[in-house]
Amino acid sequence: MAQGTKKFSKPTTSKRPQALGPKKGQRVIAPKKRILIKQNALKKKATSGLTAKTERNLAEKAGHLELLPGGKKDKKKAQAAK
Repeated sequence: MAQGTKKFSKPTTSKRPQALGPKKGQRVIAPKKRILIKQNALKKKATSGLTAKTERNLAEKAGHLELLPGGKKDKKKAQAAK
């Protein structure tokens, strides 16, 4: 007969990732087909333009942010240059 309680082994934590493939997050596998590559480039160009316009619009509304171009300081410099 066994005496005392049963000893359980602690689960070991391995530092190697279990799943293969891309890591979780904002990583995307690049397309291989020419059409998809062209579509991806066009989408990237369009979104960057929208982002720039949005940031410029926010800078104009805020006006006191020095980091974003297009605020009140830039307007004063432009008027002084003219």
